[in-house]
Amino acid sequence: MARFSEWLGDTAYTVLCGDPEETEVSELAFDSRKAVPGAVFVCMRGSTVDSHRFLPEVVEKGIAAAVVEEDAEELPLPLSSLPEGFTLIHVDSSRAALARLSAARFGYPARKMTMIAITGTKGKTTTAHMLRSILQCAGIPAGLIGTTGIEYQGKHIETKNTTPESYELHRCFRDMYESGCQAVVMEASSQGFKLHRTDGIDFDYGVFTNIEPDHIGPNEHADFEEYKYFKSRIFCQSRVGLLNLDADYADELLHSAPCRMYTFGIDRAADFTAQSVRHVNSAGFVGAEFDVLGMAKLDVRLNLPGKYNVYNALAALSVGSLMGLKPRSILEALCHVRVDGRMEVAFRNERMTVLVDYAHNAMAMENLLRTLREYEPKRLVVVFGCGGNRAKERRYGMGETAARLADLSVLTADNSRFERTEDIIADIRSTLETAGGRFVEIPDRRAAIEYAMGNAEDGDMIAVIGKGHEDYNEQNGVRTHFLDREVIEETAEKLGLFRQ
Repeated sequence: MARFSEWLGDTAYTVLCGDPEETEVSELAFDSRKAVPGAVFVCMRGSTVDSHRFLPEVVEKGIAAAVVEEDAEELPLPLSSLPEGFTLIHVDSSRAALARLSAARFGYPARKMTMIAITGTKGKTTTAHMLRSILQCAGIPAGLIGTTGIEYQGKHIETKNTTPESYELHRCFRDMYESGCQAVVMEASSQGFKLHRTDGIDFDYGVFTNIEPDHIGPNEHADFEEYKYFKSRIFCQSRVGLLNLDADYADELLHSAPCRMYTFGIDRAADFTAQSVRHVNSAGFVGAEFDVLGMAKLDVRLNLPGKYNVYNALAALSVGSLMGLKPRSILEALCHVRVDGRMEVAFRNERMTVLVDYAHNAMAMENLLRTLREYEPKRLVVVFGCGGNRAKERRYGMGETAARLADLSVLTADNSRFERTEDIIADIRSTLETAGGRFVEIPDRRAAIEYAMGNAEDGDMIAVIGKGHEDYNEQNGVRTHFLDREVIEETAEKLGLFRQ
């Protein structure tokens, strides 16, 4: 048990009734189903649910205190009806209060580890994995939080959001610390900043990879300016910032940042600059080599292809260098790094290279296919579909992109949800065919992969995209196990490709 006032140390509030000094609390909850006797319940306005309306229910359950952002007269019960000794406080933002209360509830675990946050439109996941690999190679146990889930000390936990809710974050930080982690590498999304999930965390290093228009629309960001503003918040919470100097708006972000800043880049001279970038496609290796000049002098061999992965590697090695890690650890990690579903080579023989990637919109697809073109494949084949119950513009854009950049498209299923796969394929076909692209339609994703690999020509690159690390296919509300990498390996065995 703790006094409520002890959890409120970093929170500005007004007492509506009761006394935080006298109120003993044992838990924190923001989901009414998880409210228990002695808990503090935080009422929040969501995009679809306002949990203030559950206040009478959780009071009945025996909570000890509540946090609200509604005025007293707007609450669903009068203050006079609250139990004796009950404490109710008002705050300007319940989400911000939840973040700070969560940090206190779990003993401020983030303050006990090196905290590294990565934001940007693209590259967050790959950069995070690279940096964690560098830390692990340097003998620093590190936790990872992001799109692919939460990982630490051999554990893997699936997550719903790139940046989880603040309560989940701090509970995870505590568990990481208690299991021996000395550092945390996390993806910090614009929504995470906007919804105060990262409030109260002082990052030792904040990395900004790039920015392009994205996540603009209902329940996301009103416009690009808002999106850019919340991305830039990373530098307001970081002791040291690292910025891609080649990114759009880099000069604006650099000059407005309130923390100590360092830069990395390729096209402009930066604190960490990559030069002489070489694309490497040799037996058993598809990646890049480059030299680093500036604050570090390194000859890097990167186990991931493409110029944009060079940027990701620069971001990761810049942090490692500023932390004083040995070059040997940095180079070893980047030479062997592998990121599930991100430019992942799932199969390779003398005839073909088959990669898996998470690209699931036109922008990501264009970046991926242009990168693979740089490796001069005989043919570039792309196996893809598009998610159901999502904006159709995504399908049209991917169809047009495939027509321009792929030699052959194999149209198939990708989480069709409550739509017919054939209808989604028809939408993709409408722009792909108009633009003159070659394609075949195979709705069954396993059969589509088998077709692409079974009909490969010498020197082909096959990109199976859209699902990446996801291990399921969703149709009519039912999820069945499906992992592209596994299916590719099974197909190679079935076709006898390992013996070729």
